[in-house]
Amino acid sequence: MISKITGKLVSLHSDFAIILASPFEYEVLIPEYTRRQLQNEIGKTISLHTIYSIDGNPQGKLTPRLIGFLTETEREFFNLFCSVDGVGARKALRAMVRPVKEIATAIEEKDEKFLSGLPGIGNAMSERIVAKLRRKVPKFALLVGENIPENEQQIDVVSETYEALITLGHSESDARRLIDAALKSKNKFKDSPEMIQAIYTINRNQ
Repeated sequence: MISKITGKLVSLHSDFAIILASPFEYEVLIPEYTRRQLQNEIGKTISLHTIYSIDGNPQGKLTPRLIGFLTETEREFFNLFCSVDGVGARKALRAMVRPVKEIATAIEEKDEKFLSGLPGIGNAMSERIVAKLRRKVPKFALLVGENIPENEQQIDVVSETYEALITLGHSESDARRLIDAALKSKNKFKDSPEMIQAIYTINRNQ
């Protein structure tokens, strides 16, 4: 399985990129949000975290596809999004026109109006997405631009800290605010207790 591809971005199209990883050129499907991020990268070397997918159905033509994302976090969210009945890879690709944080926050806050406005989703599907994913997306709703943790371990620490803060009586919005402040410090946290201690230290000093 190809989990990451690095090469020269040869061209960019509405829903895919062509990457030269010599001696081969690869067509990699990408969501609209990723395409916008790559607009100024043509001719440069880029890396995409990929999923190997089979397009089609058993009764028809089956075509292997690579789907690419700029971060492992986006790839993980895409897999989670595809786990909703009736979504699938193609629909998820069409829907991801906004940053992962915005979509995850909408799911967490049960903002079905926002979700139904995503391409290919609609009212019934937005209800299904909220019902299945609301308790699974907090760690994605916490990720803010340059404050995205560097690896899966740090993402898990963020998720565990979020759940702990909720248990301690903080609201969801307050828990996100406190974690955002800790992430801005650029410190690495080995576990949730260490991050919670840092959060309360920062909060006392403000």
